[in-house]
Amino acid sequence: QVQLVESGGGLVQPGGSLRLSCAASRSIRSSAFWGWYRQAPGNQREFVARFFTGTGGRTYYADSVKGRFTISRDNAKNTIYLQMDSLKPEDTAVYYCNTGPPESWGQGTQVTVSS
Repeated sequence: QVQLVESGGGLVQPGGSLRLSCAASRSIRSSAFWGWYRQAPGNQREFVARFFTGTGGRTYYADSVKGRFTISRDNAKNTIYLQMDSLKPEDTAVYYCNTGPPESWGQGTQVTVSS
């Protein structure tokens, strides 16, 4: 099973930016999809963004982050990223990296948006 390690979380003011990283223990190309989810206190884990690695693979975003967040990858570093701009307090959550199949999860990184 692939190992995933997230980093880059922290405290940021509303309107600010953060870039999350997810370092994988195997090639990005070896999995069919990669993505990010988040979970706020008292809420269920929710989808944020995902891309598919196959030919013509597409990228999808949750409506709540479309236009503000960008998912990307560096195949040479076996790392995926989530660039988060124009952050809002409601973006506060633990962010998890996800891949599969078989489905694997990282340990999560905390993002707090507050003044």
